[in-house]
Amino acid sequence: MRRIKDWPEDERPREKLLQRGAAALSPAELLALLLRTGDATNRLSAVDLARQLLQRFGSLQELGRATTRELCSQPGIGPAKAAEIQALFELARIYTAQRLAPGARYTSSQEVFEHFHPRLRDHKKELFLALLLDSKNCLLREVQISEGSLNSSIVHPREVFTPVVRESAAAVLFVHNHPSGDPTPSREDLDITHRLRHAGELMGVRVLDHVIIGDGRYVSLADRGLLT
Repeated sequence: MRRIKDWPEDERPREKLLQRGAAALSPAELLALLLRTGDATNRLSAVDLARQLLQRFGSLQELGRATTRELCSQPGIGPAKAAEIQALFELARIYTAQRLAPGARYTSSQEVFEHFHPRLRDHKKELFLALLLDSKNCLLREVQISEGSLNSSIVHPREVFTPVVRESAAAVLFVHNHPSGDPTPSREDLDITHRLRHAGELMGVRVLDHVIIGDGRYVSLADRGLLT
């Protein structure tokens, strides 16, 4: 094993970054800077270890979804390195997430997708959110309704519309993710949306949309004419 400090200076990840910028480094080299050390037992440098991680998980996205146990099953990765890797990806999610701030106006399903995709795409459970809006479709408050498999016992109109009434919201918009990455609405999604829209009609609250977020794509029930 050649240690990174024995490499030519212009090939070392840290020196390369300082001289040429982070964009000059490969994903494995960037990850190696975080790992700092490799796997001495198997005579792997930090770059070699980073390459093995990426090869094992298949992509940076899948690596970012890995649990502590999954990461620690890789030789050379202990709890400390696993925690650092998870912290890195959580920071990336926070950095890229564009949260709707109170007063922000809902204008399109694409806008909702862009706000929530970085935040929801890697969740391993379904997260169901309600955006409470005023008469001008400006955000009053975001409410998490449930976390887990989506079903009618978890997403009940009573739980959804209690905060709507408390905030005197004029309209509501629903967002949830599909951990499978496929945003195609299920029969359960359609049934729940129908029940919530019907409850909204009885209460005089407009249900504007239900946006289902997958991996890099989404489905808007309003855009597809499935709110009727």
